[in-house]
This record gives sequence, C-alpha cells and structure tokens, in this order.
Amino acid sequence: MDYAASLLTVAGINIILALGLNLITGYCGQISLGHAAFYGMGAYCAALMAKAGWPFFAVLLPAMAVAGVLGIVVGFAALRVRHDFLAITTMGVGFLFLGIVRQQEWLGGEMGIYNIPGAGLDSTGYMLLTLGFAALAAALSAHIKRSWMGRVFNAIADDEDAALTAGVNVAGYKLAAFAIGTAMAGLAGALYAHGIRYVGPESFGFVDSVAILCMVVVGGVGSVPGVIAGALLLTLLPQLLQVVSDYRLLLYGGLLFLVTRFSPGGMAGMARAIAAAAGRPRAS
Repeated sequence: MDYAASLLTVAGINIILALGLNLITGYCGQISLGHAAFYGMGAYCAALMAKAGWPFFAVLLPAMAVAGVLGIVVGFAALRVRHDFLAITTMGVGFLFLGIVRQQEWLGGEMGIYNIPGAGLDSTGYMLLTLGFAALAAALSAHIKRSWMGRVFNAIADDEDAALTAGVNVAGYKLAAFAIGTAMAGLAGALYAHGIRYVGPESFGFVDSVAILCMVVVGGVGSVPGVIAGALLLTLLPQLLQVVSDYRLLLYGGLLFLVTRFSPGGMAGMARAIAAAAGRPRAS
C-alpha cells in the first residue's frame, strides 16, 4: 500500500474499533480494557480462513461471529462484576488471549502469520472499502443510540439497579452490548489481516486496548462523531509527528489525564460548549 492509503485504511479500522468499544463503554457503561483481544480474534480467524483458501468477503462474517460469541462468553463472566473489577476482568481476557496465541504454533506463535492473501484490490480500493465499512459502523452506532435499545443502554449506564427495578433485563442487554461491540472489533480485525497481510501478537496487546479506550475518551464517551474524531486524531497524530510515535503510552496517558481532568466530555463536549457559548446572547 502507498503511505496515504495505508494510513487512511488504519484510520478506518480504528474508527470501527472505537465505535465498537463506545457501544460497550459509552452507551452501556461497561468498562473494557481488553478490546484489542477481540480485534485479534477476528484478525486470526480471518487470517487462518484466508490461508485455507476462503475469499475475502466469506471470512468477514465468521470473524465477526467468533469475536461476538467470545464477547458474549466474556460478558457472562463479567455479569457479576462492575466498574474497576470489570476493567480488571476484561484486562485479564486480553492477557489470556496473548498467552494462548504465543504458545500455539498453528497460530504462528511469536512470529505470527505471514503472507495472508489480500482482498484483490489495490491500496486505494481497499482504503475505500475500509472507510465504507467504517461508515456503516457509524450508521449502525447512530441508529442504536436513537433506538429503544440505546435508551435502555443509557438507563443501565446511568443506574443499573434502578433499571433492574424497572424490569429491564440488564443481563441480556449487557450481553447484547458485548456481542455487538466485540463483533465490530472482529470485523476490524478481519480488515486488518487482509490489509496488512500479517497478524502477530504484538498488534493486539494491552497498549492497543488502552489506545482504543483513549480514542473513545478523547473523542467523547457516547458520542459517535466525537469517537470518530478521536480515532482519527490518535491515528494521524503519531504519524504526522514522528517524535510522538516513540512515546505512545505517554501520549495516551497524558491525553486521558487531561481530558478526564479538564474536559470529561472529550472533543464532543468541547464542541458542544463552544457552540453553546457562541449562541449565547452577549450581556449589554
């Protein structure tokens, strides 16, 4: 791939990842620090199927299904924990995934899986395809937010006990959030595997989960346009400023601190505040 097309392809993949995590964390209030594991599950599933001769479009649904089903499994395990304990549980899933991948030779071990067949498109075509999937993910996220499901997710995020008292099937909706969000991560993983044509454990670690969470928080938790902006910013900034790319953890940690301290609503909250200030009548 040429550089610009490759960079925008990665941006599209990151938008899908961030929107999936936003559905879990931003809509439903379930903190996840293992989202990169489901990203990796989709990538490895797509890589193995592609190496076995499956065409590109045939591997997308299985990759999403694998990540989504395993997301439900993790969701079941996480039903009895909340907040910090949920974050620790999902973090453990990420470490477990990496441990399994690194120990299994049929998954490539530490070396990963090379020479994955591509999608049969040039770099520009694959970039447009990836951005198209990102647009579909954004449309789905916006639709869910406006739907009755989105309202139920918000009720669970605001007060889970009150939602349970009101008769909401909290466990069922939590599992639905995990299923949809992790299936989107599986799609992103399949797009990554065919775009980069290599998957390895170093691409799906804890740092990557933190990066995805940072995109959501910096963009604005619960905001579709904000999350897209956050994903674009944290994809393009390290590439435009090469010195920053050597200090990714410092960048993510610093941005998380600054946003949570000074602008909890992220970029979306800042935009709303600026718009409100611009529309406010001046005192005479």
